[in-house]
Amino acid sequence: MDKKKHDAHQHDKKAEAHSEENVELTQPLSDADRIKELEEALAAKGLESAANWDRYLRERADLENYRKRVQKEKEEILKYGNEQIVLEVLPALDNLERAIDHASEEDPVIEGVRLTLTMLLSTLKKFGVTPIETPQGTPFDPQYHQAMTQVPAPDQEPNTIVNVFQKGYMINDRLLRPAMVTVAVKA
Repeated sequence: MDKKKHDAHQHDKKAEAHSEENVELTQPLSDADRIKELEEALAAKGLESAANWDRYLRERADLENYRKRVQKEKEEILKYGNEQIVLEVLPALDNLERAIDHASEEDPVIEGVRLTLTMLLSTLKKFGVTPIETPQGTPFDPQYHQAMTQVPAPDQEPNTIVNVFQKGYMINDRLLRPAMVTVAVKA
């Protein structure tokens, strides 16, 4: 039993010595040391605040750029979203024009084909689709025309359109399909 008392007494002494060390460590700092410590903490918080503000501004700018990009993409989809379906319809339009060009005027069906062509063109126009006008003698423009052949044409200026194989079309302000043409060259 004495051994247990002795061990407990030793343990109490160690705990008392340890608490005295803590008291010595937690002694109040001098005013100058305390001010220095607070200034350092304030400087660290100032840097952290500046970093957070910079991060906030960057995230805000990224969000604004994202909104603008999404709005632009949305406008593009609305403006040019019909492009693929129009490209699929254009061959039928070309065939109607060919039928009118090769039909005789006495054929009673030709008037129905003309009306169908007119209706189709007016519907396409509502969606911003317009034909590229390329009359004979117009200068060749590689932005709107695709040269299929070149022929000597003494009665026309070089680099002008002699014949149009297939009409070109625009959708709003974008080229949908270039006109396929024959171009005059010097004889």
